[in-house]
Amino acid sequence: MRAFALLGFTLLSFCTSAAWGQGVLVNEEVDSRIRLPRPWVRPTPRPTPRPGAYKIESIAINATLKNQVAKVQVEQKFRNTGSRQMEVAFVFPLPADGAIDQLTLLVDGKEFAGKLLPADQARAAYEAIVRKNQDPALLEWVGNGMFRTSVFPVPAGAERTVTLRYTQLCRKKDSLTDFTFPLATAKYTSKPLDRLSVRVAFENTAPIANLYSPTHQVKIERPSPTRAIVTHEAKGIVPAEDFRLFCQSSGGQGVGASLVSYRPSAGEPGYFLLLASPPLEASDDPPPAKTVLMVIDRSGSMSGKKIEQAKGAARTVLNRLREGDTFNIVAYDTEVESFRPELQEFDSASRAAALAFVDGLFAGGSTNIDGALGRALGMLTDSSRPSYVLFLTDGLPTAGETTEAGIVQNAKKVNAVRARLFTFGVGYDVNSRLLEKLRQANFGQSEYVRPDEDIEASVARLYNRIGTPVLTDVRLEIDVEQAAGEGSANGDGVSGVYPGGAFDLFAGDQAVIVGRYARAGAAKVTLTGAVAGKEKTFDFPAELAADSGDDTNAFVGRLWATRRVADIIDQLDLSGDESKPLRDELIDELVSLATRHGIVTQYTSFLADEGADHNALASNREQASRGARALDANADGFGFRQRWANSTRRLGKAAPKTMSSPWNGRGGGGAFAKGATPAPTSGSGRSTSAAEQAAAQGAVAQGATRFYDAQTDRTRIATNIRQIGRKTFFNRAVDGAEVWCDSTVNEEEEKNAKPIERYSREYFDLVAKHGKHVAPYLAIDEPVVVKLGGEVYRW
Repeated sequence: MRAFALLGFTLLSFCTSAAWGQGVLVNEEVDSRIRLPRPWVRPTPRPTPRPGAYKIESIAINATLKNQVAKVQVEQKFRNTGSRQMEVAFVFPLPADGAIDQLTLLVDGKEFAGKLLPADQARAAYEAIVRKNQDPALLEWVGNGMFRTSVFPVPAGAERTVTLRYTQLCRKKDSLTDFTFPLATAKYTSKPLDRLSVRVAFENTAPIANLYSPTHQVKIERPSPTRAIVTHEAKGIVPAEDFRLFCQSSGGQGVGASLVSYRPSAGEPGYFLLLASPPLEASDDPPPAKTVLMVIDRSGSMSGKKIEQAKGAARTVLNRLREGDTFNIVAYDTEVESFRPELQEFDSASRAAALAFVDGLFAGGSTNIDGALGRALGMLTDSSRPSYVLFLTDGLPTAGETTEAGIVQNAKKVNAVRARLFTFGVGYDVNSRLLEKLRQANFGQSEYVRPDEDIEASVARLYNRIGTPVLTDVRLEIDVEQAAGEGSANGDGVSGVYPGGAFDLFAGDQAVIVGRYARAGAAKVTLTGAVAGKEKTFDFPAELAADSGDDTNAFVGRLWATRRVADIIDQLDLSGDESKPLRDELIDELVSLATRHGIVTQYTSFLADEGADHNALASNREQASRGARALDANADGFGFRQRWANSTRRLGKAAPKTMSSPWNGRGGGGAFAKGATPAPTSGSGRSTSAAEQAAAQGAVAQGATRFYDAQTDRTRIATNIRQIGRKTFFNRAVDGAEVWCDSTVNEEEEKNAKPIERYSREYFDLVAKHGKHVAPYLAIDEPVVVKLGGEVYRW
């Protein structure tokens, strides 16, 4: 549900329609025809100030959510950057599925009266404004009710602060509350926002089990089991998507879990997202005992700062072990040495002795990876307790067994207790493919540490997450009820689950699991795992959607596709040319997913080229095959960055930012080459101009695809690809004109598309005919070809 109709409101300075939950400023001059301001897509010379224009200076959102009731205050500052005074009214749409109460609007501290318009009157008002200004952008939010204030002036150059306060009942399904702030309408501004801040405070009667944002990186603080504070801060941005936050309450017993599902249509597979976390409240029982092994590279290449950081990492782990845990430390160069010949019970005496062992480590010699892993994994004999091996290396294997296949086979053979192996690749000289093979064969995770990053900090971040296992070897089952008369033709349910296989749940952590389903309906979700060596089972009810009428949960499909792409790249990377038929099949699927969901990778970057044709199947497969050969790089910066990027996708993030800075990293590359623009650089390396930054921000705000280029270590923007709701559009030249073409439309369908006149009655009625998810497609400025309900339209 739209958690608040008003939230993040865009201040539109002319005759415009309103945005979902966001207010707009409407020009009241009868004869004016001015379109909404747009952020730049490409750097262009700026004209003299227009008669009417505005910039949103900042947006500050503060919300308190008590159980299901949200109290929200939104403060937005905007400036009239035009050359004349604007006489405007403030307009905002009401949510289609929410109840608003205690609504107050202030302009520079003065309260304004307003009038509510029901949905039918509001729709007529929206359509009239759209027709008058010939501006389709507003149609993204057609169909909502409207609140409208009286007129107030905004002099040229003046700043106004608009404050909106309201109370709303948020949508809740089972124990999952959905808070949505439609922030994306703030993209209609002439320049990026100086500052955006979001703060949501949760106060629940029951303990809070899961907090998850599928849209933004957030900071979460938990002062108590029933309270949480979620914050997001950004500067110099054009918001590209709404702010979304899920909060799940727990009864305090067992695992807290919730399921969100999405199915584009009844004829397609559905997608689900499962959030699962252990209980947060303290227990009288001690935490389950675990085994932790640190395997530290002390070869000559680790000398200096790196060995000191590695020793610091070992101290961090030793200082966070608990009584009942067992541990050991293995250090290796040409020779392999362990702190003790066998695992040690952790207590103050063993801790002091281990710290002394760490202090005595120094770098020198070659790199015997096989011997070190064999020594460490060979110590593990108790399968009843969770075991974790933290393996750190900065180079290639140069002593003992040195082949990838031999090292992986030996480690897998000796790992008799299903220990989790966490690999840390330090610097560009590591064999990153070897680390990925070790990770995959030993149920673990890969971490990559750049030459200028802190090893100790990377190890500490991981250990903070895995330090207290609560439920281990967790297995997931989803059983869907079979409708009366329903045969097996629909399939029996769930496939493509990521992460696959068993996983562990840690205190303060949550699992984010995605998958596909074939049959919709009521379902039972079962999680089975071990608590202190004893098996326990938890189950809860869920509903798998039969047909999603809107795109509220469309992010779930893309999240699944991102993880599937990571899995395909892993298989291509780790199998090499061993099985050509399998490799060809994987590349076909990679191209299909990249085209359908707009997930551009190093191996499908040709899709970002100007003039790329999503229907050129044979050519696209060949280009992807050539791109996949880049995976042969395994022991250089390129190989390191490729595998770092895929480890990010494996966690479900669509387009990793560069490794060295919040927005961008090092490397060159021409701006706007082949349809791909560089994102702004905020760290070292090539800096982008203000015009380039505005262009990149504007492109992202309009749905352009962001992807990471491991060759140059830059985040790039594919301005010829837009992701809008459930669809991906490619910009193509058709009959001499640029057209945004739906990726599901083939060449023959494109030629036979049904023409519709923009702003006609038939055009406006597409939303009513095909559902609310169509509205954002109508909002595209340029010519469009799109498939709706099996029919292809053009306007």
